Amino acid sequence: MNSSANEAVLQQFRNCSLIFVALGDPNRQDIIMKLAERGRLNVNQITEMIALSRPAVSHHLKILREAGILKADKLGKEKFYYLNLEHVMTEIKELFARMEQDCIHP
Repeated sequence: MNSSANEAVLQQFRNCSLIFVALGDPNRQDIIMKLAERGRLNVNQITEMIALSRPAVSHHLKILREAGILKADKLGKEKFYYLNLEHVMTEIKELFARMEQDCIHP
């Protein structure tokens, strides 16, 4: 693999690193699945469904938002969180395409 291909794969890995960190935690996986099942939920609704404190749920939601996995809309005083997987899937697909092109079939 040439150095420019190596740099491209490395950059795509870095683009996906927050996603992989966010997806690696079982509590965040539970939150994602609850949002997939129920749609938009606020912190209190998520806390009722998961055996975590409200501050812990808020922490996990922040990580998921920073990774681009979730978005939130404010309705009154509450934020309602929902999945934003199109961006995530695009980044991961690009990583695997680059790896296939540059690492498996150089």
